Amino acid sequence: MLTKRDIRADRARGGALDHPLAALDERLSHLVPEWMSSWPVLDGHLGAFTPPADVEETDDAYIVEVELPGFSRDDIEVDLAGRVLAISGERKEKERVGILRRRTRVTGRFRYEVLLPAVAPDADVAAGYDDGVLVVRVAKSAADRPRRIPVH
Repeated sequence: MLTKRDIRADRARGGALDHPLAALDERLSHLVPEWMSSWPVLDGHLGAFTPPADVEETDDAYIVEVELPGFSRDDIEVDLAGRVLAISGERKEKERVGILRRRTRVTGRFRYEVLLPAVAPDADVAAGYDDGVLVVRVAKSAADRPRRIPVH
């Protein structure tokens, strides 16, 4: 009986087993990672994804940049509750005419949350979306801004 250990050992020696199971194992070793990459998992929820994002702190604001190529402004929601900035939305599956041979683009809902260090209740918040990048700017309150203290 041919085992997975036999197949791996033969591959390590540079051989190619002439056996149907070896061919199947070779094909599966390529298919499974491709299949898994087409179903991103976030917190155990199949189909959800988290877009790439950067969070930057400047002297006067927190700036969050989220990459959302292919989204329309209507598909994006930005909420600020206390110190939690939540960005969510949905990339809808487009209608296809032909046969989909390979999928690497992710569709479905996404949610990105960031806990900001400090946010004033009346913080000035602005969001802009251009060239597939959402930029959210949350202004710091005067009390949270750094200030230079003179030394006497």
